[in-house]
Order: sequence, then structure tokens, then C-alpha cells
Amino acid sequence: MEYNVKANKGSQVLFVLAILFVAFNLRPAITSVGPLIGTIRDDVGFSNWSVALLTSLPLIAFMLISPIAPKLANKLTNELTLVIGLFVLVLGISLRSISLVVFLFFGTFCIGFGIAICNVLLPSVIKDKFPHKVAIMTSLYTMSMSLFATTASGVSIPLADGLQLGWQLSLLVWIIPALIGLIIWMIIVIKNKQVKSTEQMYFESKNSSGIWKVPLAWQVALFMGLQSLIFYTMISWLPEILIFYGMNKASAGFMLSYFQFIGIPISFFIPMVATKLKTQRPIVLTANLLFIVGLILLLTTQAFPVILLATTLLGIASSSNFALALTFLSIRAKHAKDAAELSGMAQSVGYCVAATGPIIIGFIFDLTHNWTIPLAILIGVTIVIIYFGLNAGKNRYVFD
Repeated sequence: MEYNVKANKGSQVLFVLAILFVAFNLRPAITSVGPLIGTIRDDVGFSNWSVALLTSLPLIAFMLISPIAPKLANKLTNELTLVIGLFVLVLGISLRSISLVVFLFFGTFCIGFGIAICNVLLPSVIKDKFPHKVAIMTSLYTMSMSLFATTASGVSIPLADGLQLGWQLSLLVWIIPALIGLIIWMIIVIKNKQVKSTEQMYFESKNSSGIWKVPLAWQVALFMGLQSLIFYTMISWLPEILIFYGMNKASAGFMLSYFQFIGIPISFFIPMVATKLKTQRPIVLTANLLFIVGLILLLTTQAFPVILLATTLLGIASSSNFALALTFLSIRAKHAKDAAELSGMAQSVGYCVAATGPIIIGFIFDLTHNWTIPLAILIGVTIVIIYFGLNAGKNRYVFD
């Protein structure tokens, strides 16, 4: 049984703003690294596989923290837990911009820690505060994530090189939306202290380990993980792939931004379409066939029109998969608590899988000095995504 009193209209407006500012912070601190990964590698003296840790380390933090987030929220409420997550994110962004290796990696881990809490709890907050508007709220927050992720990738090089801020200050810029989000959620926590505790979101104490025994939860988790593996591999290495094929650094950074930008409208519409369908299997199949075609195009020719078409298909497919994965976290659960447990479990397993992608792909490139085998491997991963997506797309709930 859940104890919950829905927010009034004034509170709902505040929660919409608060949810959007959480969404703004879920990707920029990570996606801003991709265009600068070569600069950071050369400045610090890393190899390709080790510099990829700057993208993979947050995913490792996602894996470790995601199962803890629902338990922490049960003790402290979602609101206070989100404040903690945003505070750790602010700390991480600050530390990562200090030009010492230990701060670079520890700050990166803190960034993953903070984002993991927000990642896990946002679907639960939406299902709790907006139970009849899950589709539109999911659409808004996935679109916001995509918009800010795209912006972060697009402005990294102009900030670092064009304004001569260097990679450190270019990455530090993303502390601004994190601070704003932190302030908004602190206001909500303060307002909650002025109401009865029964008006805050608590769940009855219950053993949540059962989610780890549900096949559907594993299918959602592996769909989440494998699509994230490809996304973060693209975020890490698409610019380097295009530079290898003869594109200049600025254009390669722009293509990474375009890869994300083209998917923004897709990330808005997919949750609304998905929630109206009895099964989401057609979306899974269509999106991932587009991904396979895009990867094949990258393998066959390096002409700019073909690269542009390939990037377009990859961007549409990636955004479709990502929006659908987030939608699964809500529509495969009947209640807010189930959504929190599924989100924690799926993101823990999922990002454990995803964290291997940039490192393995970078390692294989170090061995082969060519992108053919890495891209072929991603085609194989996409086929596996189709399998788990078709199962996760069936019309059922995790605890049926």
C-alpha cells in the first residue's frame, strides 16, 4: 500500500519546473566530454581506452548507486534524496575541472553518483505526482534531456577553443543548471516541512528484492543497458570515428551534436505514441533496423552525404530507443513504488552493461587501428537489442 496525497495545482507547477531542471542535468556533464575527449587525452597523456573512463565512470556509478536510490528515497522522501543527488552532481562538476588526475576521476564518479539518483527517482516522481499525465511528462523530460545533451556536445569545442576557456572551464559551465535545479528542489523540501508528513511521498516498508527475480524486469534492464551501450559509445567515439575518416575536429563535434539534435522531436513523441499502443514491439523493430542501416552506411563509404544520412538514422534510432527505455520504466509498473524499484534495478544492470561499451570499443580500436570491427560489433549489439526490446514491449506489468 502507498501513502500519498497528490499535489495541488500550485505545487504541480513547481514540480513541473523541478522535474524539467532535473532533466536538464541528466546528460550535459557527460555528453560535453565526447567532443573534448581527444583534447583531454592529449593534455593528460591517456591512451584511448583509459580516457574512455571519463565516459564510462559515470555509468559505473549508475550501476552502483541505482539500486540504493529507491531505498534512500523510502527513508528520506524523493524530494530530499533528489537534493542530495543534485548536491553531489554540483560537487562532481566542480572537482572534475581541477587539473589533477585524482580530481578528474573522482569528480567524474561524483557526477555519475548524482545523476544516478536523479535518473532512478524521476520516473517515480512523475508516476506519483502526475499519474494521469505520465506520457506527456515523460515526453517533456526526455526531450529536455536530449536538448541539453545536444547543446552540451555542440558548445564544448566552441567554449574550449573558440573562447579559449580550455577543456576544464568548458566542462565547468554545466554547474549552472545543476545549481538552479538544486535550489528549486531545496525550496520544495522546505515547503514540505510546512505540511503534514502524510502529504509527502513514503512507501510502506517492503522487501524489494523480488524485482531481481522478474524476467520482464531483466528484459527491460537489458534493453536499457544495450541501447545505452551504443549511445555512450557514439557519444565517446563518433567524433573520433569521423576524424579518422578525414573530417576536421570542429565538423566532427558538430556531427555529434547533430546526432543528438535530430532525435529531440523523436524523444518527445515516442513516449506519447508508446503509451497509446498495446505493444511497443513495432517501435523497437523500426528503430533498430534504422540503427543497423546507419551503421552499415558508416562502414561502406565516407562521403559526406552518406555520413550525414547515417548520422541522421543513428540519431533517430538512438533517441527512439532511449525514450522507449524510459517509458518502459513507467508503463511496465502499476504503482510509483514499482516504478522506482524497476528503475533502480534496470538502470543498475543497464548501466553496468553500458559502461563496457566505450572502453571495449576504444580498446579494439587501439588493437586494430581501424573502426571496421568496432562498428560491426555494434551491429551485432543492435540485433540483441531487438530481441530484448520485443520482449520488453509486451503489454504486461513486472509484478503481474
